[in-house]
Amino acid sequence: MENAATPLADIRDRIARTAQIAGRKVQDITLIAISKTHPAAAIAPLIAQGQRVFGENRVQEAQEKWPALLARAEHGEIALHLVGQLQSNKADDAVALFDCIHSLDRPSLVTALARAMDKAGRQVPCFVQVNIGAEEQKGGCAIADLPALLAAARAADIPLAGLMCVPPAAIEPAPFFAFLDKLAADNGLAGRSMGMSGDFETAIMLGATHVRVGSALFGARGA
Repeated sequence: MENAATPLADIRDRIARTAQIAGRKVQDITLIAISKTHPAAAIAPLIAQGQRVFGENRVQEAQEKWPALLARAEHGEIALHLVGQLQSNKADDAVALFDCIHSLDRPSLVTALARAMDKAGRQVPCFVQVNIGAEEQKGGCAIADLPALLAAARAADIPLAGLMCVPPAAIEPAPFFAFLDKLAADNGLAGRSMGMSGDFETAIMLGATHVRVGSALFGARGA
């Protein structure tokens, strides 16, 4: 699709073309529109164009802007993913609002989420975030700690969707995506949440099942 009419159409076309090259089914790749910091007025047009999966970084921001958007959509039509770091004391709110959590990264959060899910009677699939580049400033489970964290999550009956990563900036991401793909396979996990606006095609070639695209859809984000 040349000269796509909208950024969403362009991203969808790029996903489809990359999936074809990789010999994968486009239906196996979920586009998460990262709407963090963007107002409801910027999100509504994407919903009108058929986008149904959105990602937010902060529980409080999502609580402020999504109820009105969800009220205008068909029941169950929109899926909200939490892609930012989650504080344990926000676990109840996250379980109530989100349909998937991408940032399970420590034993204390396993405990908090398991308790919240039990209290709400709602099972929310979680990706375990891996600190794939061993960066001190980044969230995510250390690679060496991954088996123990996965075992704890399984023991707590938390549904595991897969693994998630954010590779180091300004470094070729392909080796990190390939490593996450191997870690997921080695641990019997189906999902790989990896790839953003600048590298989602590379991620798809290397097994991504969920790509998190923000600026390519919405433009530069706010503060």
